[in-house]
Amino acid sequence: MHGRPRRPDKPEDAAAAEAKAAKLRDLQTQVLRNHHSRTYTKEALGLSFKLLEINPEAYTAWNYRKLAFQHNLGELSEPEAVKSAIDDELRVVEIALRQNPKSYGAWYHRKWLLNRKLAPVDFKREFGLLDKLLKVDARNFHGWNYRRFLARFMGVPEEEELKYTMDKISDNFSNYSAWHNRSILLSNLLGKQSKGFESKQKIFSEEFELVTQALFTDPSDQSGWFYHLWLLAQTSSPENPQLIASWPSDGAKLSLYLVWETDDEKNAPSSLSSICCYSLKEGIFPIVLYFNEPVKGLSSSSACLNSDLVVGKNIQWRPLSVTDSGHSNCWVTYLEVSNLEYSSLRQFLVEVSITNSDEIVSRSGSNYNCPMHFSFTFELSNADSTAQGSDPIHDLISWDCSESLPSHVNPSCIRFEQLKITSALVHEESNWHLERLSDEIELFRELPDDNSKFAKLTLARLLLACAAIKSRGTSLVERRGYCEEALGLFNDLIHLDPSHKRYYEDERSLVLMDQLTCDTEAFRKYCSVKVLPNLAPLNRVQLCKLSLTRIGFAERLLWVQMLDLGHNNLRSIEGLEALQQLVCLNLSNNQISSFIALEPLTKIISLKVLDLSSNEIGTHPIDTTRYIFPSPFSHKVEACEAFEECRKKNINVEEFWDAILFFKHANLVQLCLKGNAVANKENFRTLVVALNPSLKWLDGACIH
Repeated sequence: MHGRPRRPDKPEDAAAAEAKAAKLRDLQTQVLRNHHSRTYTKEALGLSFKLLEINPEAYTAWNYRKLAFQHNLGELSEPEAVKSAIDDELRVVEIALRQNPKSYGAWYHRKWLLNRKLAPVDFKREFGLLDKLLKVDARNFHGWNYRRFLARFMGVPEEEELKYTMDKISDNFSNYSAWHNRSILLSNLLGKQSKGFESKQKIFSEEFELVTQALFTDPSDQSGWFYHLWLLAQTSSPENPQLIASWPSDGAKLSLYLVWETDDEKNAPSSLSSICCYSLKEGIFPIVLYFNEPVKGLSSSSACLNSDLVVGKNIQWRPLSVTDSGHSNCWVTYLEVSNLEYSSLRQFLVEVSITNSDEIVSRSGSNYNCPMHFSFTFELSNADSTAQGSDPIHDLISWDCSESLPSHVNPSCIRFEQLKITSALVHEESNWHLERLSDEIELFRELPDDNSKFAKLTLARLLLACAAIKSRGTSLVERRGYCEEALGLFNDLIHLDPSHKRYYEDERSLVLMDQLTCDTEAFRKYCSVKVLPNLAPLNRVQLCKLSLTRIGFAERLLWVQMLDLGHNNLRSIEGLEALQQLVCLNLSNNQISSFIALEPLTKIISLKVLDLSSNEIGTHPIDTTRYIFPSPFSHKVEACEAFEECRKKNINVEEFWDAILFFKHANLVQLCLKGNAVANKENFRTLVVALNPSLKWLDGACIH
C-alpha cells in the first residue's frame, strides 16, 4: 500500500497475529458483558482500557466508558476527585491516539469530555498534545478538526488561527490540512467583514500570490492546486444565488393547442387535453424557474404567482432534484388548464414575482437578493377536428440520426426568444474578477509544458471561468476562444491521465454543450420543427454523434419538446428533469447501464416517447451503480402496488426492482429497449406492459 512492497508473512508472524486476535476477541466479549450488565467497577473499566489500547476503533468500548463515567460521577463530590476522573479519561484517549492518531472514537471522546465543562481545561496541555501529533503528521485532519474545536471552545480569534496556518504552510507547502483550514477561516472572516477583511479583492489577490508561490515551488504537489481551485470558485462565482432562466420566459406569447377526448361510452366530449408545449392529456401547464446553483425555500410567498388561473388556489413549488435534499437548481409549479371553459380565442396573463426573501437559500447559506418580475401570456386554440376521439400520438415515431435538418425554420415555432433570459440575467462580475483570472491564465500559460495534469486542469478551469463571466454579445468570439483552448486541454488530459478519463470526458461534454447552446445563431443548425399527425408542431433539437457523456446547460433547453441524443456516450442524463416540455426523447446507442440512471425522466410527466435501444442496461451481472448512484431511487423500499402486481405475474421483483420503480412513474405511449441485455430476460416484457397501460408501441411493434 502507498508504494510499499508486500512481503510474505513469516510463520511466527501468523502465530502472533492469531494470538492477538484471540486476546482481542476475549476482551470484546468481556467488555460487552459488562456493558449489558451495566457493570462499572474499576476492574471492568480496566478491561475496556486494555481493549482500546489494542483497538482504538472499538466504538462500543468508548460508549461504555461514557456511561461508566456518568454513573461514577454521581459518587464524586470533591472537585479534585472529578478532575482526577477526567484526567484518567484523557490519558486513556492519549494512549489510544498513540496506537492510532486518526481514531474517530478517541477524538470524539476527548471532545465529549471537554464539552461537559466539569473542570477547568488545561489548554496548554491540549495544544501541546496537538503540536506533538501534528509534528508527526502535519496533515492529520482529525488533529486540525480538534484544533478548530479548541479555538472555538476558548474563543481564540480567527485571525490568530489564520497566522498559525501560515506558519504551517511556510514549514511545508504540502500541508493540505493547513490550506483547508485557511479556506475555512478566510470564509468566516470575509463573511463577518472583520477588521482587515473588508475587501475581498485585496484578500484574494494576496492569496493568489501566496498559492502561486507554492505551485511554482512544487508543481507536483496537490495541496496548492486544491486551494487554487477554492480561490477560483470564490472569484468567479456570484456571491448570491440568481435566477438565470425560466419557462415561459418574460414576454413570451404562447398558443396552447387543445383537443377533445371522447368518452367511448357516451360518445361525447368529456375533457380537454393539452398537446403542444405541455403535458399530453394531463391538462396542466408547467412554470419552470432555473437558478445558477441549488437553492431551497421556494414557496407561494417567496415566488408569487398572479393569474386568473390561480385565484383561490394554493400554489406549490416543487424541487426537480433526484437527490431529495430539498435543494435544486430547478423548481416547477403546475397550473391546471384542463377545466377551463372552452373559448375559440381566450388569452391568459400569468405574472411571476420572486421577492428579496430570506426564504430562498443556497447550499452555502447565502440568500437570494435579486428581486425579479416577469410575465407571459398564452391563448387557447382548438386543434384540428380530425383529432377528436384519437390519441395524440398514435403513429410510430422513428429517429434517423442521418436526417438533415431544414436549413430554414419558422422562428415563430421555435421561439428562440425564450432563450434570452439566460443572457439578460447574467451576473455582472467586477472588472477585477476578470483581470485577476486573466492574469492567472497568462501565468499558467508560461509554465513549462511538462505534462503536469494539475497545471492543465487548472488552466482549463480558469479559461472556463473567464468564458462564464463574458457576456454573449460583443465577447462571443473571445468566449469561443476560451472554450476551444479548454477543449484541447481536456483532450490532452484524457490521454495524459487515463485513470481519471471519465471525469475529463464529463468536463469536456459540458464545454461542448456550452459551445453548442450559447449562441442562438449557431444553435439553429441543430434545431427544427417536427410535425406529427394530430399534433401541434414540436420544437426539436438533434445533438447526435457528439461524444457527449453528460448533459449540461439544461437551462437553455427548457423549451425543447423533442430531443435526439442518440449515438453519444451518455452515462448519466441528470439535468434533463428540467425539460418539462419534453414529449419525445431518443437515448439510443449510449452507455446507460441501469434504470437508476434514468430517474430524472420520472420527473417529466409530459414524456410519451422514449428510445433506449442499444444501451448497456442489464449487461453487467453485478451492477453497483444500481445501489451507489447518487439518488434516493436506489434505496427506496416503499411497498407499492406495482411490486405486488408483478409478483402475481411471477416476475422476479428482486431482480427488476429498479425497472419497476422507473416504469411505475412512467406514462409512455412508445418505448424501445431492444439491444439491451435486460430486454431478453424472462418476463421483462410482461413487466413493462403491465406497468404501462398507456403503452401502444414496444420495440417497434404494436402491442395491441
